[in-house]
Amino acid sequence: MATDVEIAAMSRALELAAKGPQSRNPQVGAVILSPDGSVLAEGWHRGAGTAHAEVDALTKLGGSAVGATAVVTLEPCNHTGRTGPCAEALLDAGISRVVFAVADPGEHSGGGAAALRAAGVDVEDGVLGDEGRALLDAWLTSRALGRPHVTVKWAQSLDGRAAASDGTSKWITGPAARFDVHRRRAEADAIIVGTGTAIADDPALTARNDDGLFPHQPVPVVIGAREVPADALLRQHPHAPLFYTSHDLTATLVDLLDKGLHRVFVEGGPTLASAFIAAGYADRLLTYVAPTLLGGPRAALTEMGVRTITDQRRLDIESIDRLGDDLLIVSHPRPESESH
Repeated sequence: MATDVEIAAMSRALELAAKGPQSRNPQVGAVILSPDGSVLAEGWHRGAGTAHAEVDALTKLGGSAVGATAVVTLEPCNHTGRTGPCAEALLDAGISRVVFAVADPGEHSGGGAAALRAAGVDVEDGVLGDEGRALLDAWLTSRALGRPHVTVKWAQSLDGRAAASDGTSKWITGPAARFDVHRRRAEADAIIVGTGTAIADDPALTARNDDGLFPHQPVPVVIGAREVPADALLRQHPHAPLFYTSHDLTATLVDLLDKGLHRVFVEGGPTLASAFIAAGYADRLLTYVAPTLLGGPRAALTEMGVRTITDQRRLDIESIDRLGDDLLIVSHPRPESESH
């Protein structure tokens, strides 16, 4: 059973993990505790090729931590990649106990806990596991499913319309909601639209704030067979756009993951958003709801395979927040076994 001191250290380790970049590698934090529970060192992973969190912390101790406890957000790895195995580094340092939040699902990187236990180290897992899984949600999804984590976003009126009858949609939501969208774009590796949206709205697909562009920009991705004009704003994006003429979402997502893009943000339009949902590729849904009524045929979502009420796609609500006059509803699909 984890002690109160270890739980507090795990909370701190999660804060440290969040300092690391959101990339193909997981965000990991570590705290080294002395036998009396005082903090000896802290560390976190700063990106591919840099020291893992455990090694970052141990380095500050000169590599020696005899009798200490390592509190880590992710199970110490057990393989050699760009860096050596963290389980071995902990053993070499003399660590006597390891506490971690989330097991590593990797076929090659997992197994660190078993290796530590076999060497006589006391190991406890699952401490603040829910918080750890929330932090690593996108990374865990890509590891488990072999595709990127997908967030599908749309803005709608209170009566579920994405645009007025003539197709105009700027702006349904207010400044606070739009800023939140740009902030979330900046956390993604790629932003996906269909050719219809790319041609009709001519979006820049950048992540912007009042001072200009965010430091991190998602790679623009366009799906569809129609040619996007040479003078389209997205062609001026800091990253070269990726174009997929096939509507095979599975192949597209696998290719994006192969390119190192494991968090994608789907923005539109209704047909593409519905296709991702229908295919079961929407891991998180962001619905921005404006207190306005539009009527007409321009529904925020279209066909997604629901023929009768028993086919409905039930969602679990993660949060509801007010952004200025608008609401943001964050949800995720309920597992099929619980949907009906």
